[in-house]
Amino acid sequence: MNQKLYNAYVTGLERMSAWADLLDRINVFPVADGDTGRNLVISLSPFRHTDLSREALIHALCRSACGNSGNIAVSFFAAFIKADSEQNLVAAARSGRDAAWQAIHSPRKGTMLSVFDALAEILTIQREINRNSSQVIIDHLAKTVWETHTLLPELQEAGVVDAGALGVFLHLEGFFNCLYSADAELTPITQRFKNRLRISSAFQVENGSGHCINAVIQTQDAKNEAVRRLLPGGNSVVATAADQLIKIHLHTDDKDAVRQTAESIGKIVHWSDENLKDQVKAFKRPKKDTPLHIMTDAAGSLAVQDALEYEFTLLNSYIVTQHAVLPETLCDGSELYRYMQQGGRASTAQASRFERHQYYESVLNQFDRVLYLCVGSVFTGNYAAAMAWKKKHDHDNRFSVIDTGAASGRLAMIVIATLDHLARTDNAAEVIAFAQKIIERSMEFIFLDRLHFLAAGGRLSKSGAFWGDLLHVKPVITPCSQGAKKVGSVHNRKAQIRFAMEKLANTFDVNTAPLILLEYTDNHEWVAKIVQKKIKERYSQAEIRLQPMSLTSGVHMGPGTWGVAFLSSE
Repeated sequence: MNQKLYNAYVTGLERMSAWADLLDRINVFPVADGDTGRNLVISLSPFRHTDLSREALIHALCRSACGNSGNIAVSFFAAFIKADSEQNLVAAARSGRDAAWQAIHSPRKGTMLSVFDALAEILTIQREINRNSSQVIIDHLAKTVWETHTLLPELQEAGVVDAGALGVFLHLEGFFNCLYSADAELTPITQRFKNRLRISSAFQVENGSGHCINAVIQTQDAKNEAVRRLLPGGNSVVATAADQLIKIHLHTDDKDAVRQTAESIGKIVHWSDENLKDQVKAFKRPKKDTPLHIMTDAAGSLAVQDALEYEFTLLNSYIVTQHAVLPETLCDGSELYRYMQQGGRASTAQASRFERHQYYESVLNQFDRVLYLCVGSVFTGNYAAAMAWKKKHDHDNRFSVIDTGAASGRLAMIVIATLDHLARTDNAAEVIAFAQKIIERSMEFIFLDRLHFLAAGGRLSKSGAFWGDLLHVKPVITPCSQGAKKVGSVHNRKAQIRFAMEKLANTFDVNTAPLILLEYTDNHEWVAKIVQKKIKERYSQAEIRLQPMSLTSGVHMGPGTWGVAFLSSE
């Protein structure tokens, strides 16, 4: 595949990813379920897999597509990427536009379909695509996105542009900017679309019902016939096809009937079912006004659900396997650990400098002041990248960056405690001072099951891992500003629990009510039933949170790992 074009696709995805949270916040059509940004990021994630052939990339896009927006976008890009040179972009845009319109059963103008129309139109008008014309293309697409709020009643009532159209615009803006104007500053969308990025307080969100189904079906059936058979079972139907795979997205009140129909069409390769009522309920939750917005790294053991509940921003690292490259918070941990147990190789990668810069720009253009509680600089280059960007761009000192020296559960505890303090004050400076103060009070102990995975990641010699596993050595480590420090060794799970209980006993009296965070990998049931129960028996007033361990940590330390994090007394 043309490397210049491929780099542009990746840049477009990075540009869009940084604004995904905002896309979720304005997602009111066709259902106000607040997932357009996440679905687009997941659906287009195969662009990050740099060694795929064009055919393999198309196949991967079809399998990754999820949600209404993701499936329509994949229909476009699966055709658009067939352009093997810049000269073929016009024909590819027309082909992609046609595929997107055909993919959805009830197409509507005022959605990303209008952006695809506009792209095909402007590329046809421009005889040559260069630095000057690329800006004309971007401005034309922006005008189309702006007009979406006048074309759909739901968008008119909410007072926002269409989230899917905006997401596709961000991708194409990054794409064309990378191709022809790589050194040009991208205009923040908060400037382009100003008062069209916040839902009107008068907008009434309808209660959701039913199920959002995403399925991949392997079939010999013709695409149109397969989709025709599924139509009576649902609405918001979108279908994409690659080889003998059909990817179906739809909303239905009868998920069992839809599954039966899908099984009659062919073999179900993938099936997911989300409750629309829960999604809409989360979307309707009132947003908080605070003097400070918190940003942190997903290398802390915090999930997307936490970010939605507490309203903070997560900067992802990436999980790399043979089959996919995914943001760690959007990666299925159970599937990843199963893959690793079966001998699959997994590694991690940091976001590119461009993507990190896009995140900083995004939060600073949405919030008056931002506190970035950064994963320890000994673990990643995020702190150095943030400080370099701040020096160049943050002339008003609205972007505060703290090197916490922490990762995984310890970083999560710092973030949670800071957010709790933020909820009790309107003084931003006080919150920043509080965050700096509690770093030394945060503690974490991580219990590894095997040394094999540290060796696989190059963090321990293979011979050392072999003898350690043979002798049933289970190290205990704690992430700190100097790195992952070994603080003990035990030989079995009972000894791990005993070690944890001793550390808690050295910190808390049984009558206190501490916040304790328990992290799990592929051992949720054991941690919940055994470890949590043991701690609750001693500390009956404690608040115990069960959190999935950051996959950045889990990949390096492996299945079977668990941890406990807490704040010591002042």
